[in-house]
Amino acid sequence: MSIRVLLVDDHPVVRAGYRRLLEQTGDIQVLAEADTVAGGYACYLAQPCDVCITDWSLPGAGGLELLRKIRARNMQARVLVFSMYDSAPTVQRALAAGAVGFVSKDAPPDNLLRAVRAAHAGQRYLSDGLSPQWLAHSLHDEAARIASLGLREFEIFRLLAEGHSPSQCAQALNLSPKTVANHQTQIKEKLGLSTSAALVHLALRNGVIRLPGSD
Repeated sequence: MSIRVLLVDDHPVVRAGYRRLLEQTGDIQVLAEADTVAGGYACYLAQPCDVCITDWSLPGAGGLELLRKIRARNMQARVLVFSMYDSAPTVQRALAAGAVGFVSKDAPPDNLLRAVRAAHAGQRYLSDGLSPQWLAHSLHDEAARIASLGLREFEIFRLLAEGHSPSQCAQALNLSPKTVANHQTQIKEKLGLSTSAALVHLALRNGVIRLPGSD
């Protein structure tokens, strides 16, 4: 069965070139194309894909916003960022937001094919010329932030990531709702998170929780 791909880039000629590159292999099918964040997200909702490839520099909010929207909708979504901007901070921001890989537009064409296959297999991927240490740094930085949590903070972090509400956390830990709310704020600050979805993604990536049926 072909790997189904959603391709999001605001340049039609570029998209056409990517489509030819991807589909000439025989095992990859471009299901849909879009040129904006809104269009890409609508395509994702209408026709779920195996892998989404998005440019970093989309009009308006940019590819990072599309990545966040898709991951908030489906925490198992596999999104690759493909960009001419491939500095360490850019790559690490994409990885921290949940991208499974980053491909530089300066990389050899076969890198995109390898990235799609790696993403489909659940593996992370960086194209040639990008330091593998950036992947390790991203994961190490996350682990260090989690390790900075106090025992009670970690307990609340785990419960929140499992889907419990703050009031349920308070009941489970015999704490007041106000205390849990204060801890929740501190937890997000320590972990550098702004949304509940990002908290869940972080917990999954670092083995704090597991998806049901993943044992």
